[in-house]
Amino acid sequence: MPNPSPSNTPASHPVDLAGKVAVVTGSGRGLGLAYATALARAGAAVVVNDIDEEAAGHAAKTLTESGGRAVAEAVAVGTGEAADRLVARAVAEFGRLDVMVTNAGILRDRVLWKMSDDDFDAVVTTHLRGTFTCARAAAVRMREQGEGGSLVLVGSPAGQRGNFGQTNYAAAKAGIAALARTWSMELARARITVNAIVPVAATAMTETISAFAPYVAAMKQGRPLPDALRKGEGFGTAEDCAALVPFLASDAARDVTGQCVGIGGDRLTLWSHPQEVTAAYADGGWSPDGIAAVWPTTLGAEPQTVGIPAPRLPEAR
Repeated sequence: MPNPSPSNTPASHPVDLAGKVAVVTGSGRGLGLAYATALARAGAAVVVNDIDEEAAGHAAKTLTESGGRAVAEAVAVGTGEAADRLVARAVAEFGRLDVMVTNAGILRDRVLWKMSDDDFDAVVTTHLRGTFTCARAAAVRMREQGEGGSLVLVGSPAGQRGNFGQTNYAAAKAGIAALARTWSMELARARITVNAIVPVAATAMTETISAFAPYVAAMKQGRPLPDALRKGEGFGTAEDCAALVPFLASDAARDVTGQCVGIGGDRLTLWSHPQEVTAAYADGGWSPDGIAAVWPTTLGAEPQTVGIPAPRLPEAR
């Protein structure tokens, strides 16, 4: 049976976020701005957050000039105080909070032996601790309201498979996937859904990848990306990733929780959870020699791959 597409799937609930209020961290530009824009277009009021006050203000202004409701709150995520401030701003301006999108992030790429404590801590603080503190503050408010809500955590393929030179980033994003699974159980009774999205798009973070660089340059000149990218690699614009966020925040996704959902270009995917793929047994338990004897023909016969597969792309024109 072919994979379902919009033309051959049954009609579902429309995505309408009228009356809902969302906070999107790191939404002054790039993917975060695309998420905030999509939420506003679906009817939600949005608190735009960014460490850059000018970027946050410009983004909020753009949303309001397009007919949406938005305010800017410039603060670096990571601390409990910053998270509380974002939730308080949503409540003060719009009276409630229904959606928290934890998108804020930075990169400090280095191989392990060259990565400093500061490189590691900065990335983990923004991505992982920022996700934790913002989700915690949002969950407290949503539970007080008693009407459910949605936490949309932003992951990465690096967190699913690892990526060379990204010890800090991959670890944080892997942790975010685990948070989504854990919180989906803890918050189920409160009717708060928790999902991680795994976007792939041309952004300041990805356009430096050598395989994608010529295509990104061509895209900036108005040329479309080929199907080898949009379908084969699931790679496109930030706007291509945006639709998933209002969907997960809507009543149409009220039964979707604890999932890692990928999106990019023309492709929408569901990532598997880690699970055992094979097993071997020894009566009375294992010795080191026993493991060595059976490893090549049991667990070691089909080792799991690591890293993000290199794209197979035609030459950019």
